[in-house]
This record gives sequence, C-alpha cells and structure tokens, in this order.
Amino acid sequence: MRARPAALLAAVAAAAVLAGCAATDAPASPATPSATSPAAQPPAPRTTPEGTLLVADFGADTVSFVDPVRGAFDRVKVGTAPYGVAVGTDGRAWVTTAEGVAVVDTGKRTRLALIPYRTRTGPATTGEYRGGGMGIALAPDGRHAYVGVNVPDGNGVLEVIDTATRKVTGTAPVGRRPFDVDVSRDGSEAYATGHDSFDVTSVRTDTLRARRMEVAPYGTEGGLGSWLKPHYAVVRPSDGKLLLPFEGERLAVLDPRTGKVAVERMTANTHQHGAALAPDGTLLVVGTGPIASDDEEASLTIREPDGSERVVKLDGPHEDVAVSQDGRTAYVTGGFTRDGYWNGITVVALDGKTPPVRLAAGERPLGIAVL
Repeated sequence: MRARPAALLAAVAAAAVLAGCAATDAPASPATPSATSPAAQPPAPRTTPEGTLLVADFGADTVSFVDPVRGAFDRVKVGTAPYGVAVGTDGRAWVTTAEGVAVVDTGKRTRLALIPYRTRTGPATTGEYRGGGMGIALAPDGRHAYVGVNVPDGNGVLEVIDTATRKVTGTAPVGRRPFDVDVSRDGSEAYATGHDSFDVTSVRTDTLRARRMEVAPYGTEGGLGSWLKPHYAVVRPSDGKLLLPFEGERLAVLDPRTGKVAVERMTANTHQHGAALAPDGTLLVVGTGPIASDDEEASLTIREPDGSERVVKLDGPHEDVAVSQDGRTAYVTGGFTRDGYWNGITVVALDGKTPPVRLAAGERPLGIAVL
C-alpha cells in the first residue's frame, strides 16, 4: 500500500466507509436474470483482490472482507463468536468459532465447512470467556491446523486438524484460555499461549507430547484475577525464540529449547495484547489502553530488531494486528476481548508520514489476516 497524503487518505476512507458498511449489511449476490437476458448462465466466480483484509467478527457470526482504504464490502457466515484467523497459501481461511473451525474460500467468499471440536466445551455462547476455539496457526506446509480450544473453568486443549480431510486427528493438553497459537519455523512444534495459566505449552507435532513453560515476568500472584498475563506471541525467525509483550514495559523472550525466559525493556506503558512481525523483523504490539491509573492510552508499538521503539497513539481499545505484505502498513482491529471495543480497524503507516486512519469494519473484529 503506497503512502499518500493524510488529508486525501482520510477523505477517501471517510467517503467510502459508508458504502462499505452498507455492503456488510447486505452481502453481494448475483443479480437475477431479467426476462430478456440470457438465462441458464451460471454466475461467474467471485474473486477477492489481493491485499484485502479478513477479520473475525467476534460480535457476530461472520467474517468480514475489508478493502484497506474503503472499508468492508462483504461478509460470510462462519459460526458463533469467531475469534482467530489463519490463511493458507491456497487461499483458504481457517476461522475459530464457539462451534468449530470454519473453512472459508476467500476467493469466492463462501464457507466450505464447519469442523466440530473433539473437546467438549459446552453450549456455543458469546463473550470473553466463551468456550471453543481461540488461537489458530497453520503448519508451514499447510497440511495441519493447530487450534487452541478454551474449556470454560478448565485447562485448554490443542486440537490438530488435517486440512485435507478436514477432521480432528489428535489433541494435547495446554494451558487455560489459549489466546494464541504459533508454530516453529520447521513445523516440529506448536506453541499455545495460556492466558490464565501464565504459560506457553510446547507440543511436538509428531508425537503430540506437551511441555509446559511458565512465562510470568511479573510473577503469578493474583492468579486468575491478575492482569499481568501472557496474551499473544510471535516466533522470531532469526533464532526461533518466542516474543511475548507485557504491559508496554517488558518483553519476555522465551527459548523453547530450554524453557528459560529473558526480559527486555519496552516503553509504551499500556496493557498489551496482539503482536505481529513485519517482513524485516520489526515487532508490532497492540496496546489496548489502561488497566491502572498510571497506564497510557491505546497504542501500537513499532519495535525494530535492534530494540529501539516508536509508539503510535491509537484512538480507543484495540486487540490484534496484521501487516501488509510489503511491510509498510499495519492494520489494528478495534474489537478488544473486553468492554470498550468498537466496530472497525485502524490503518497505520509504519513510516510515520501519515496519521492513523480509522475504518468501519465488521462487528467487534478480533483476529485479522491480509489476503
């Protein structure tokens, strides 16, 4: 996405968002042939432009397709309270919901399947503590999807899906409320971040043997009532270590080979959730806003590989982040797992030459991917 003057970008976005929002209320469908038009011609397959954003509508039962300048233009029903999104090189999206994992053809914008969980999670409900899928990641070869399943009032489960047969082929125990799932560079391990258990569980993808590693740079005092827990992680390509941001103050660097955690300083001083890596190794971290009187407001931290940081202020709570393929633009969802969310995304030019722009997009959007 090329940088453009702030006034023009804001004007284009503001003028077009209304049309985009209207599209989400009435997804496009092929026109009915008139009496004089040729009938019996099947509608042409719909195609989705490269660079479109796919967001999980946690406040609805859909995913929204979003033009990064003009806003949402279509949506597809996937299941109750969608949370996480992973997209393969074949264009299929895997979306965790309270009911199962939905498989979406992002080119034709249709749901292909809904794969039920093997784990019992109770009735499909909504809200922050609902049971069902949370984090999700695909193996490097795309043959398996790894899904963190939340079991209310209990430990979570990592479920393995064969993406060819669309069936659950195995499970492994993980921590409580697995917000995020990541996969090692070689695909040999999957990592589930347990929010309520202060840990990351490493699961061997060949044997499904699980190993718990505590990640608690502030300690575990307060238990379930503590705010100082892990949320999202990324795997650093240079050495395979996991990076987990905490409170805009500490970056926990977990070595999955040893289970040891080193801590580096961060500067945003705000409660942090979503994280992503740009192609050049820049770490992007979402600050959701204050949880204590001395916390700063919502922000996006742009952390260079050398540890230097720039903090971009955001308007209102946000949850997760994705980055454009050229590494120039970040897209931050405004859904937020707690109260105070808003129905849109913020577009951030990472070179800092234009101010952030807000777009209406979906209903309480959480997970996000760039197609």
